[in-house]
Amino acid sequence: MPSHTDKRVLPFAKEDVFNIILDVAKYPEFLPWCLAARIYNKAENGFDADLVIGFKMFKERFTSRVTFEGSDTIHVEYIKGPMKHLTNHWQFKDTADGGVELDFHVDFAFKNPIFEKLVGHLFEEAVFKMIEAFEKRAVTILGNR
Repeated sequence: MPSHTDKRVLPFAKEDVFNIILDVAKYPEFLPWCLAARIYNKAENGFDADLVIGFKMFKERFTSRVTFEGSDTIHVEYIKGPMKHLTNHWQFKDTADGGVELDFHVDFAFKNPIFEKLVGHLFEEAVFKMIEAFEKRAVTILGNR
């Protein structure tokens, strides 16, 4: 069961970074291995999302429920797909200099032991590339600061 926790301080406003991460429909534009995204069941504080993730010969679709509290927290819960479980949590805090401290945690396990072993081997690198993709997206949208 791979899990990862990371903390980053970014020189952007909390709300701006929150909005980039919450914009799941745009993930295929910048997030590695994300081939498609569909948002539905929108509510005041969340929505459901289908993501298609592909890596080499593997391609899987999974559904998650995304909920948020103001611009402080985004929580992702697994609904269905190739996993045993998935939780993903983002927390956003203002910094004294107008930036944001971003805490990120992901924990998941695949049903398929072969896929679990393959992903487990590449997990740290994959998470690093995904976090880096979000940072690059922030620079692309918000500019260098």
